[in-house]
Amino acid sequence: MNNEIKIGFGGGCHWCTEAVFQHLNGVVLVEQGWIASSNENESFSEAVIVYFDENVIDLKTLIEIHLHTHKSTSSHSFRKKYRSAIYTFSKKQEEICKEYVNSFQVDFDHQIITQVLPFIEFKASREEIRNYYKKNPTKPFCETFINPKLRILLTRFSEDVNVKELNHLKNKTAL
Repeated sequence: MNNEIKIGFGGGCHWCTEAVFQHLNGVVLVEQGWIASSNENESFSEAVIVYFDENVIDLKTLIEIHLHTHKSTSSHSFRKKYRSAIYTFSKKQEEICKEYVNSFQVDFDHQIITQVLPFIEFKASREEIRNYYKKNPTKPFCETFINPKLRILLTRFSEDVNVKELNHLKNKTAL
């Protein structure tokens, strides 16, 4: 596909991040695993690579969704394992992503800590833990941590969501 682009996202556990992006129209593939960048960010951190069709969903929207579906303003104690980052595959993509992140600062009361970093290396998760939400939507982890993020998609980004896949959330009250 000529319009397919890839970008990396990290911020929370990769099960959560994977589930968020798997439910978006225009996302062709989500690879779950760990991404390493450079310098002080060379260690692997839980993340996903998202392949998307820019004719259906654009990079700016994906970044906005990412910032709103993880703690993008929190420098908590698990940040090494769950680095808040956007991993880019070119210098041009890096510059564009930095502009987008800066443009979304007005949506938040606190400073966004999400870094825009160069992609260096990816290690895929074991097959048995990939597609965790799709395989286990009623597990306590999914109900507690993933469903609230998916509800954000339904309320704030409904035009970008594959709503049929999330119908089970529409009938439940928010936590």
